[in-house]
This record gives sequence, structure tokens and C-alpha cells, in this order.
Amino acid sequence: MARQLKLGAFMRPVSLHTGAWRYPGAWPDANFNFRHLKRMAQRLEEAAFDAFFMADHLAVLNMPADALKRSHTVTSFEPFTLLSALAAVTERIGLVATASTTFDAPYHVARRFASLDHLSEGRAGWNVVTTSNPEAALNFGLEEHVEHGDRYRRAREFVDVVTGLWDSFADDAFVRDVEAGVYVDPSRMRALGHKGEFLSVRGPLNIARPPQGWPVIVQAGASEPGRQLAAETAEVVFAAPRRLAEAQEFYKDVKGRMAAVGRDPDHLKILPGAFIVVGDSVEEARERRARLDALVHVDSAFGSLSTMLGHDVSGFDPDGPLPDLPATNASRSSQERIVAFARRENLSIRQIAQRVGGYSGLAFVGTPQTIADGMQEWLEAEGCDGFNVMFPYLPQGLDDVVDRVVPELRRRGIFRAAYEGRTLRDHLGLPRPENRWFPASGDAL
Repeated sequence: MARQLKLGAFMRPVSLHTGAWRYPGAWPDANFNFRHLKRMAQRLEEAAFDAFFMADHLAVLNMPADALKRSHTVTSFEPFTLLSALAAVTERIGLVATASTTFDAPYHVARRFASLDHLSEGRAGWNVVTTSNPEAALNFGLEEHVEHGDRYRRAREFVDVVTGLWDSFADDAFVRDVEAGVYVDPSRMRALGHKGEFLSVRGPLNIARPPQGWPVIVQAGASEPGRQLAAETAEVVFAAPRRLAEAQEFYKDVKGRMAAVGRDPDHLKILPGAFIVVGDSVEEARERRARLDALVHVDSAFGSLSTMLGHDVSGFDPDGPLPDLPATNASRSSQERIVAFARRENLSIRQIAQRVGGYSGLAFVGTPQTIADGMQEWLEAEGCDGFNVMFPYLPQGLDDVVDRVVPELRRRGIFRAAYEGRTLRDHLGLPRPENRWFPASGDAL
């Protein structure tokens, strides 16, 4: 059987494009309207998408007020609250949320995701992030952001602690013997007893082991420490290559690192972000993209560029080249990506801002057939295992993908006709992790 695409939906913000909320017919409040989000989650489930993914921010984005006032990302739901509500109105689609390893405690994170996995009957996924926005540090009692390398070392330890907490109970620990009056077998419970460089956590977690064993571990980022962290811990990676050759290099590198640390490369799914604009013709799709890009105000464009570079560009000549920048303590992979394409295409700062202010990443803009051609090429060339789909405007952009692109992918045999299992691990073809303390209980439920 031919390889099949895995498809996630990037839904916070509902569109990364800063002009999305202004597009004719779009829902301006889609980011913060439960009725709209419920409808979109159900439509994605109808199309058998693997997961509904919510990124998260722990601060208002660090951009000038003139840019911020034009942003639809200023207000969004807290991910666990929204996904718990969506768990009650969906049945199969995975529910993935971001949680920071820099500004949260592993016990909190383990407990929340275990709860979401139980509430959704095995559909939770944890997007592991180190939090790039320096202003988030100011919301958690710090005067400056945690150093980049320290954030990644803490993240590696944090993941070990969380997964250890998820393994606190054997699957058969809760005997609930009414006659004998025994609710839990203490011999099937284990305290973690972790003391490391950054964390000290006794355990055990006060919740039963999640239905999936562990919620699926998701990661984003392409920096050197990010790649190594993915190879050691991730089961899904949201990547951001713009070209197939870049994607193939990333795919080969990360999966090669997995083999070096004793992990099966098939147990990681790499899903680049893909911005999809559908038209009846390629020309119509391009016109829609151009119309969307024209809605990005110059203030928003320069603000977005400063945020992604981790450096204020307002003092530079907007019509000159991007000067050499110091390494950022925010998102290094984002800075490196922008600098690379600016140098490659000899762009001025104004031209870079116009690209970044809308969406500068991988885009499939065309008919359902040409879009499917591109997605199939990336899959078959081992540039990816699927895509984390980004929609240009809501609801029409999402409906176009569900109603027009997905049927074409199915016609080619590269996307499922219906869900074949119930859990997110089932959808992604990932094994249920064995319990580290109680190996015999690691079998499937």
C-alpha cells in the first residue's frame, strides 16, 4: 500500500496570515468564538484529519502598538479549556495543545494532558515548546528570558519527568474491588523521585495512566538543539521548510538522529506547515492570495518581521538589505530561516516584511489537482509524512480544503477515506509506549 499523508490543522490562531480576519466573508472573531471553532473542528473531523492543533502564547506578542492593533492574535482561548470543550463535541479527531517547558511545572503539564486524554478517550497530544517570546518571561517573575541553551536542556529533562509521571500507575492498578473494599493496588503505583539539573519532582501523579499510555509528543523547531530534542523525544514534528530540498535534508537528518539514539524512525511523523489557497484555476487561486496579501498593513508587516527576527528592524533603512544580526534568544530557527531566504533572493527589509507580514512559508496555491500534485511530490520524495495545514481565511479556506482538496487526495489513494482507529496514536500509526515501571502493563488496552 502506498504511503498516506497525515494531516493536522493549525488552528491557533485560526490563520497565521495577518490579513485573514479582513478577507471578504471571513469571520473576524473566529479566533475567539466557540461556536465557530466547534463548527470547524467538526468539519475537520468529517474529513478525517488527524488532529486539531492549538499553538499557545504566554504573552501578548512582542510587537509595536501600531502593529499589535492590527493583529487577530491578541485574544485566543487557553488551549486546555477549549480542547476539553471540543472533546465533548467530537469523537475521533486528535486534540493537540502547546504547553511550555520553560514557564510551567511538569506535574501540572502531566496532569492536564492525562486528564485531556481521558476526557477525549485517547486523543490528546502535547506540543512541547521552550517559549521563544522574551516578554513571556516578564509574566512569570523573571527580568529577562531564560538563555536559549538552558531552555532546551530544561526541556529535555522536563519531557523525561512528564512521561515518568504518566507512568505512575500500571494500567491494572485500579482494581475497584467492591466486595473486598480495595480501590487501588499500591504495589502497582510508583513515585518518580526525580532530582535533576532543573527539576525536583517526587510523584506519583494523582491520575490514572492515560488511555494512550502517553499523549502523543509533538515538537516544532529546526535549530540544532531542536532537532536533537525531536530525535530523542518527539513523535510528531511540525517543521517549516519552504523548499523540498530543505525538507528532505531535515527529514533525513532528524530520522537519522533517531536511529543513532536507538529509536525507530517510523515512530516519528514529520509534518511541515503548508498554507493552502484553492481556486477553480491556478490564476484564480493566485488572485485570492494576492487579495489576501494586500490586506496586510505595513505596520503589521514590520511588526511581524521584528517578532520573527527577535530584533527590532524599525531603525534600519526599509529599502536597504537586512544587516547582520546577533543571534536571538527568541526563536533561532525562525531568524535563520528568514535571513536565509532574504539573502538568497536579495530582498530589502521592506520586501521581507511584506512576505513575513502575510505568510512567507511553504504554500500550495492552485486547483485541488495542482495542490494534490505538490503534496504527493513531497510525500513520495521523503520530504514529509504529511502536513500541518494552515488556512488562508475562515471558514471558506477550511471548507475549500475539506470539500475539494481532501477528495482529490483520496482519489489518489494517499489519504484515508475514514478513520481506522479511535486514538490519535491509531491515526498516526504510533505504538502505545510501554510503562517504564510496569512493562507488562504497556500492552494495548
